[in-house]
Amino acid sequence: MKRIGVYPGTFDPITLGHMDIIERGAKLVDELIIGVTTNIAKSPMFSDDERMAMVEREIAGVGNAKIRVVGFNSLLMDFADAQGAQVVIRGIRGVTDFEYEYQLTGMNRQLNHDVETVFLMADVALQPIASRLVKEIAIYGGNISKFVSPAVRDDVVARIAGQR
Repeated sequence: MKRIGVYPGTFDPITLGHMDIIERGAKLVDELIIGVTTNIAKSPMFSDDERMAMVEREIAGVGNAKIRVVGFNSLLMDFADAQGAQVVIRGIRGVTDFEYEYQLTGMNRQLNHDVETVFLMADVALQPIASRLVKEIAIYGGNISKFVSPAVRDDVVARIAGQR
């Protein structure tokens, strides 16, 4: 049986931390589906289509045909079920992430006990990276090159320049 994993997120924008989890998560499954969603609690800088295109562009460099990008706007467990996934992959940067993810995993388990959640610890050098902070740094003119690829940096800088 083919093992399918889902790595969900808003990816607004996709960071080097996300890419680390994608590359490592892809080694754990036969196919990794990156689920790009809109979090109603967040105000995205980029539209759904823009974020999907950004993720597609970034994973093209991974050179792994078993990774694909799918947009969704539903409960994660419904999305995982629709994709035939047995595993949800989540990145953890620290204790705060773990507490949130622990609660989320418990709720997801109640919705679909057939889908397991696997936590991957972020690489130590990438642990402080959060999309929210990347955007904040960029808005105030800071250099985000350490946190995102050059193409994503250009996307973020262009978006901020267009908003001014």
